[in-house]
Amino acid sequence: MSYKAKFKIWRGDDQTGELHDYLIEVNEGEVVLDIIHRLQATAAPDLAVRWNCKAGKCGSCSAEINGRPKLLCMTRMSTFTEDEVITVTPLRAFPVIRDLVTDVSFNYQKAREIPSFTPPPGLEPGEYRMKQVDVERSQEFRKCIECFLCQDTCHVIRDHEDNKESFAGPRFLMRIAELEMHPLDSADRVREAQDDHGLGYCNITKCCTEVCPEGIKITDNALIPMKERVADRKYDPIVWLGSKLFKREKA
Repeated sequence: MSYKAKFKIWRGDDQTGELHDYLIEVNEGEVVLDIIHRLQATAAPDLAVRWNCKAGKCGSCSAEINGRPKLLCMTRMSTFTEDEVITVTPLRAFPVIRDLVTDVSFNYQKAREIPSFTPPPGLEPGEYRMKQVDVERSQEFRKCIECFLCQDTCHVIRDHEDNKESFAGPRFLMRIAELEMHPLDSADRVREAQDDHGLGYCNITKCCTEVCPEGIKITDNALIPMKERVADRKYDPIVWLGSKLFKREKA
């Protein structure tokens, strides 16, 4: 059974733009991305949108629907009432290229700033050994499809553009946590997270967890454990004393 839905779609570029009204047919079982494609085929052939798999696995079609960061291909039209006005806008935390397409290169820049897996010196690739519990612990983080919805909703960069230089965002702090929890990684990820990637900016509102389409518990399983490790190193008196003693021995 079909009906006509009211849409407001943001149209514009990096200079100017505004919401445009559309009345478009909706059929049973469709998602918002289906409606965007129908608009391209009928009323708005020049409407720009980024998408690829249409299966919630590539992370390409990220946008904001009624102000909430979501994947266009995973937002079913059945979640809205027939008389509801549906507003679709580009990701607010990143510069607009055109219409619903944003420049997310900030995220790739932050990814390059994180040192890769660093095994202990002298350990050859064929000698890597891990317990199954260690594999399972970081497996959750590997479900990330890099849709950057968590980056978009994080108020640290969403509302404060000047923080981008010193804050990597939840997606990449999660990557650091994944490496820190790897038993064979020898890099100092705790110092890296706090000093180089702005872990201290995060105040654990859990908004990143709420919008994750893969259901990754970013805050509870990655960010909070990293904050605890930072606190242990900086404020635990036994750890502090040990660090002073080891430094003295090395000297």
